Amino acid sequence: MLKSTHGTLVGMRFLIVIAAVAATACSPASDQAVPEFAFEVVHAYPHDRNAFTEGLFYSNGFLYESTGLESGRSSVRKVRLETGEVIQKFQLPDQYFGEGIVKWHDKLYQLTYKSETGFIFDFETFGKKGEFRYQGQGWAFTTDGKQIYMDGSRDVQAGTSDAEIRILDPETLKEKGAIQVTDEGRPVRNLNELEWVKGEIFANIWQTNRIARIDPKTGKVVGWIDLSGLLPPDGGQPVDVLNGIAYDDEHDRLFVTGKLWPKLFEIKLLKKRSQ
Repeated sequence: MLKSTHGTLVGMRFLIVIAAVAATACSPASDQAVPEFAFEVVHAYPHDRNAFTEGLFYSNGFLYESTGLESGRSSVRKVRLETGEVIQKFQLPDQYFGEGIVKWHDKLYQLTYKSETGFIFDFETFGKKGEFRYQGQGWAFTTDGKQIYMDGSRDVQAGTSDAEIRILDPETLKEKGAIQVTDEGRPVRNLNELEWVKGEIFANIWQTNRIARIDPKTGKVVGWIDLSGLLPPDGGQPVDVLNGIAYDDEHDRLFVTGKLWPKLFEIKLLKKRSQ
């Protein structure tokens, strides 16, 4: 009888341990929450407050920026970082709404919003070299030096961007795969301007002050950057949303701006303390 009771107790303890392990594995762990980052402004630079920023990257000491809106406001431009001076510019035809840009060797590619047409430019001269097609809306481009990443929506009439990043062949610009972007299992929509930063894809989230840090291998958000309060109100000309990320990998500098913003900021990321 005692032997039988002991065996029953051991069995019960074993089941309790197994149940506890299973519960731990199935329940969300607070210490595994996606980390959040604040910021510190390192430097503020002038930015053309008439520029409706849709694409941005840094190369060889200059910023390259694409602007949106129709009726002659869409462009590709080369900008002097220190002064905000536009030193080279290509104006898109009036019917096009310019979107993201990316450099690939001696070429510069640009998306447009709902035209399902992209443009190919000579990187040095901004001379137009060709066009390419894609499905739906084009929002943003970036590259890791091996392939090109694009976001937008496959539905040309959609009101948001899809929770995916397309992978394109950089020579043919044909799609060869897609990354589904999630935050703790939930799809992340409204991905906007993109930038490759130290093996991650940084993505503005449209109509928010947040940037998602995305693992391109899994599509999982591995960090959130909160840029609330970055641009102080000045009571002047209205501004639009945060949009535009550029990274200087040689000097490890991260730049951000927004649509119609008077400033472009170099920032340093600071990990928020757990509450």
